[in-house]
Amino acid sequence: MELSEHIKTANVEDVTLRRPFHPALRGTLCVTSHHLLFSDRKDEASWQLLILLKNIDAIEKSVENLFGYPRAVGSSGTITIKCKDLLVLQLEIPGMEECLNIASSIEALSSLESVTEMYPFFYRPSHLTLNGPWGLSSTEQYYKQTERLWDRWRVSTVNSDYSVCPSYPSAVIVPREVDDDKLIHSARFRQGGRFPVLSYCHHRNGMVIMRSSQPLTGANKKRCKEDELLLQAVIDGSELGYIIDLRSAQQAQQARMTGGGFESKSFYSHWKRIHRHHERGKVVQESLIKLVEACSDPSHSVDRWLSKLENSKWLSHVHSALSTAGLVVECVERDGHSVLVHGSEGTDNTLLVSSLAQLILDPASRTVTGFLCLLEREWIQAGHPFQQRCAHSAYSHARLKQECPIFLLLLDCVWQVWRQFPLALEFSEALLLRLAQEVYASNYGTFLCNSEQERCAAGVKENTHCLFQSLLRPDIEEQYLNPLYEPTDLAIWPSVHPQSLQLWTGLFLRWTEYAQNMEEAREEVWSIVKEHHEQAGPDRTNNTLSTHCDTLTSFENLMDELTIL
Repeated sequence: MELSEHIKTANVEDVTLRRPFHPALRGTLCVTSHHLLFSDRKDEASWQLLILLKNIDAIEKSVENLFGYPRAVGSSGTITIKCKDLLVLQLEIPGMEECLNIASSIEALSSLESVTEMYPFFYRPSHLTLNGPWGLSSTEQYYKQTERLWDRWRVSTVNSDYSVCPSYPSAVIVPREVDDDKLIHSARFRQGGRFPVLSYCHHRNGMVIMRSSQPLTGANKKRCKEDELLLQAVIDGSELGYIIDLRSAQQAQQARMTGGGFESKSFYSHWKRIHRHHERGKVVQESLIKLVEACSDPSHSVDRWLSKLENSKWLSHVHSALSTAGLVVECVERDGHSVLVHGSEGTDNTLLVSSLAQLILDPASRTVTGFLCLLEREWIQAGHPFQQRCAHSAYSHARLKQECPIFLLLLDCVWQVWRQFPLALEFSEALLLRLAQEVYASNYGTFLCNSEQERCAAGVKENTHCLFQSLLRPDIEEQYLNPLYEPTDLAIWPSVHPQSLQLWTGLFLRWTEYAQNMEEAREEVWSIVKEHHEQAGPDRTNNTLSTHCDTLTSFENLMDELTIL
């Protein structure tokens, strides 16, 4: 079926668009295969709103007006569009039939399941070309650039045809003394074939962070000698390694009844297991839904707001992620021990914790390029199922399947680190907001599919553009730079005390009057700071930068106080 066949009505005149905190506009509404276009033409001036249909999470057909405006007189219909980036729009369409046709067209085109029918396969900007390498780095390139790996580690292509582990990339980094045959046996002993692979090697002491899925010990306490040898090769001459299991001890025990399990102390004698419970799947998705509902509550009751915020438990998930990442860093940085991180499947919380630990430990991961390389390595290549997890956001009425906003949770945690350490990260909040939008609906192919194998089968690299490469174009990258950035080789230790964690207003309140005012004020402050920063030149002192930082912090505190008042 051609995409155009889903379009029952392509154009409607005299449509009224209503947006929060903007006057109503009347113009023409146009539905294309991938976009919803509203055009307001007054005299010779023209204003347009272009929405990627993939960004639409839910459509509500109703005679009631969301923002309290009186409904137009005559035969007309009203649809409310709720987007995955949390924007809510209302369209008043003359003619009930046209309204229903528009709604039906949007519903069909916003929920396309075939990857090759999605907009990234049609996006052809003049400044980008499909020729050349796709992405920022490969496993082989990362290995060549990391000299400290050369002695004890190697690149294995045992998964070159994706038969050993469908969700892993074709090449992985493993201990040099472990041959491919042992890796195959280890993969059969791990859920989904996700055997332990290297995630990060610390630049100071050579200790590593590994990640995998749970071992399939089952109720009979099965073992795999090859898996044991693999982990023994990781710690080599050191006395102890830590396994950070992202489930409670009770959950790990229960997993044995369904074929899963955990590493037995009897067979992994040089590894100490620590359990840190992390919610997953439906629980985290429902937490996001409750949080967005709280942020959309028109009530001005402080008690009601605080109660809803607490009941969402979103900040509890942020706390758990940062706390566990801090534990991993403590094992590697302070205690000098290697770490294996896993939960059940190893495709969600495992990647969350390993990524945050690297951000805390590794100064290279705090640059714009380094951070995007981290996301590419630990999320894109490592097999986070983006298409399943990001099928819907917080507004969808569809029954939850495999949706889970783990990547959004990662961005929130990074924002918490950025807020606590305003000089430590080269990128600004703007980059995090851009990624939060792109992961749900994008012109680029970076977040398509669930694994490298699926992307290869669909021809993503040959037929779409890479978001990360686009973001690193000099004219684009400048928009996301932090003018206060001062690199440091030290680990940064974010506080996880309840009073240290805050709601990410830039994301969750971005379409409110508060956010609009804050954005204007923040842009003004950043421009002032950047101007002083440039005037100071390369010989600027740390005291000058600290003054700028204190100014910004004081401003943020003042705005918070004004908000409370």
